Amino acid sequence: QVQLVESGGGLVQPGGSLRLSCAASGSIFSWNTMGWYRQAPGKQRELVAVMLSGIANYADSVKGRFTISRDNAKNTVHLQMNSLKPEDTAVYYCYLFAAVAYWGQGTQVTVSS
Repeated sequence: QVQLVESGGGLVQPGGSLRLSCAASGSIFSWNTMGWYRQAPGKQRELVAVMLSGIANYADSVKGRFTISRDNAKNTVHLQMNSLKPEDTAVYYCYLFAAVAYWGQGTQVTVSS
């Protein structure tokens, strides 16, 4: 059984930065896709950034501002978010695919002055 636990959300002013972390436990392998999705109020959950075999893919809306990183030895994935905008406000979910999709409980990110 895989479990994902996120941390690092919070309230930040526009232009600020936050770093999200996700710790995975269970049967995790370096080739499993891990990453981040987000869901804003009234909107569908959308991909933010994922990493597979060392290759990162980003949503166009976050390219150049967000950076995903992964530590396979520690089974952790991080999302460094810079130059945050109000439209980045959402619940951010850690994601892992290992035959099936696993999701964390979500962490709130609010960008507001």
